Amino acid sequence: MKKQKTIALLLLLLMITPCLRAQKKELSQARSYIKSGKDFDKAEKLMTDLLERDAANRKNEKIYLTWYEAVTKQYEAANEKLYLKQNYDTAAFFNLTRRLYSIAETLDTLDAQPDEKGRVKLRYREDNAQQLDLLRLNLFFGGTYNLRRENYQTAFDFFETYLEAADKPLFTGYDYHKKDKRMPEAAYWASYAGYKMQDAPRTLRYFEKAVRDTSKACYAIQYACEAYRWQQDEGAYLQMLKRGFETYPDYAYFFPRLVDYYQAREQPDSALYYADAALKSDSKSEIFLLAKSLALLNLERYDECIKVSEQLIAQSDSLAEPYFNIATAKLNQILALDRQNQPRIYRQQIRKLYMEARPYMEAYRKLAPDEKRKWAPALYRIYLNLNMGKQFEEIDKVMRQL
Repeated sequence: MKKQKTIALLLLLLMITPCLRAQKKELSQARSYIKSGKDFDKAEKLMTDLLERDAANRKNEKIYLTWYEAVTKQYEAANEKLYLKQNYDTAAFFNLTRRLYSIAETLDTLDAQPDEKGRVKLRYREDNAQQLDLLRLNLFFGGTYNLRRENYQTAFDFFETYLEAADKPLFTGYDYHKKDKRMPEAAYWASYAGYKMQDAPRTLRYFEKAVRDTSKACYAIQYACEAYRWQQDEGAYLQMLKRGFETYPDYAYFFPRLVDYYQAREQPDSALYYADAALKSDSKSEIFLLAKSLALLNLERYDECIKVSEQLIAQSDSLAEPYFNIATAKLNQILALDRQNQPRIYRQQIRKLYMEARPYMEAYRKLAPDEKRKWAPALYRIYLNLNMGKQFEEIDKVMRQL
């Protein structure tokens, strides 16, 4: 048994030795490239090949140190070209910064491993963090650069690196969350990139940071609403709509969807609540008044509906829906009287309501000619009950075509 263990150990050593030789050779070659002042990209390629070839190499600090140096040299060369206004790939320049961050963070993780006595001696953190802090803005501008070119995935990756650095041990003491005033804006642009990709998790990942950018917070909340809608999370969608409306009642996105949500679920009392709340911020808003008119109509508060709709018409007589709501309210009042089953008592009142409803529904027809399914049945009923033969024949033809 002892002999077998010895043979197995020898075989293992025989397998490892060529690997170590190859690793040493490639590290040496990479350093030669770096010292030569050129072929820095070849030095990087040697290191990335080592890491891809053998998972064990991913614990070798020397590989990451050499890789980091090779990319640093590429960055310095690129920076010099840009400074001298020589041609250079701007996207590649920004990518070098992001690679430096990635390499340094991995190296820092290895550097932070305790030795056999449990001691941690950080040899690279201070210098690397100091260098990368000076390059930090390149991550932000790399993100905006890619946004302008609609490279949303790449843009998100840049903003993610920028934001996540704040929580990396490598940058302990830099306190970016408090000191970096660009953090909320970076979070907003990350959310925007996620939204443009229709990627709900990415849209929501930095949401709470994004809304701290007060100049764009209403948009960030809108993107979050859409993200929850994509996820079919109705509860979160509704809560986010409410949050948006309470903070930005005049913003065009939140109120219509909030009211539509309640109208679609036959909760006109809730729709009316938000319409009244919205009118406190703008008492003459056509959108808010129209929502209130419809909510009152659905709540069968017809006289109030008519009053609000008349206010809308007085403000703007080109809006179609207030005319429809008034006519419908009067027709519904007729139905309520019909249910009393006392035609002799209510005959004159009913005829009066039909006559009052007629001009409003005809006005709606003129303003919304394509809405035949809404005005045709109503006018059919009006003309029939008012014995208007010519008009009835015309509307009867329309009805037959529906």
